[in-house]
Amino acid sequence: MRSRLVALPRTVWILGLISLVNDGASDLIYPLLPLYLTSVLMAGPRALGLIEGIAEASASLLKLVSGVLSDRWGHTKPWIVTGYGLAGIARPLIALVGSWPLVLLLRFADRLGKGLRSSPRDALLAAAVAPNQRGLAFGLHRAMDNGGAVLGPLVASGLLALHLSLRQIISWSLLPGLLCTALALLLREPRRSASSQATAVKPTEAQASGAAAPSTTAAIRWHPSALPPALRRYLLVVGLFTLGNASNVFLLLRARQLGVGEAQIPLLWATLSAVAMVGSAPLAGWSDRIGRRRLLVAGYASYGVLYLLIGQLQSGSLWLWPLFAGYGLFLSATEGVEKALVADLAPAGERGTAFGWFNLVTGLALLPASLLFGGLMQSYGAAVAFVVAAASALLAALLLALMPLRSTLRSGSIAPPLP
Repeated sequence: MRSRLVALPRTVWILGLISLVNDGASDLIYPLLPLYLTSVLMAGPRALGLIEGIAEASASLLKLVSGVLSDRWGHTKPWIVTGYGLAGIARPLIALVGSWPLVLLLRFADRLGKGLRSSPRDALLAAAVAPNQRGLAFGLHRAMDNGGAVLGPLVASGLLALHLSLRQIISWSLLPGLLCTALALLLREPRRSASSQATAVKPTEAQASGAAAPSTTAAIRWHPSALPPALRRYLLVVGLFTLGNASNVFLLLRARQLGVGEAQIPLLWATLSAVAMVGSAPLAGWSDRIGRRRLLVAGYASYGVLYLLIGQLQSGSLWLWPLFAGYGLFLSATEGVEKALVADLAPAGERGTAFGWFNLVTGLALLPASLLFGGLMQSYGAAVAFVVAAASALLAALLLALMPLRSTLRSGSIAPPLP
């Protein structure tokens, strides 16, 4: 594993370091935002819900736009630099505002930055490595991202222990924001392959063979029918799984219901994130050898089992901690692998578009998933909500196991069919 990590190109490590620093800055603020809104700006839960709902929905839509346009224009770096730069400026400005509508505006700008950078970044990451390195590359990226999710809250706790005010702590996020932008400027665009250039000269031959025309000559196509059939089928499964994968806030709410103290909730989440950080690179890298689909089917199925067990726990059960650690392993086995399979199934010149649709499907499905889960939990109890989510995940695992995902693309390899 060590030799495979060392062999990864410079671009992969720079993108991973950017995600580590950026997610650390984001999670420095995110846990404090509800407290800041309620105790400093005197806003209520409804304002918090409005802020986060608009911010996340906007980011999901922009991920598709940036992915399609980066393919069309043939450049990813400007989107990445702009996205991280915008977020780096918007976050610390929250410390200066005096009302929650201005927080909404700045959170929108922060998520706007995420929407601009995410799909082009994933496309650049996929282009930087060989097909048999994609799982490891995306796994390393997710590991470093989860590392930021561990460091951010710890830094916030340390600054609170030093008696810094909420405004002062939020303003500190300027430093990692500037560092992310500087690191993004070090990225290099990959050279277009000779095969892609040849296809650009003769687009009719590419279309006759069933391959998508390259982005330099093709019109901008916003409809999902432009995606390869195997990729569309895969996105349907991902959408079904996401409908059962509600916001992780409900896991923390369940922990609170089961008697976990308020002071232990951040520690519980840090434990989960630490497991995900440690497991992401080796598990996602494993998919380069055994196939993406095998690992995703196992991951989706394990999610279903974990949710069934968490839903049935009784107050005071010590099993909650190992189950949360198991959830961290589920994240390790799926987050990077899902994106690696997108790269496998997408034409080389249209990966930004493919990641745009992937991010749009997962982002928009999260809203009804959370509304459904929350409604079931409030009306019928946690056990019912967790059972419904588990059923959705298990059905997605079954469909993924049976669904044909063979691709006619010459570049890249996909998971072999399950026996």
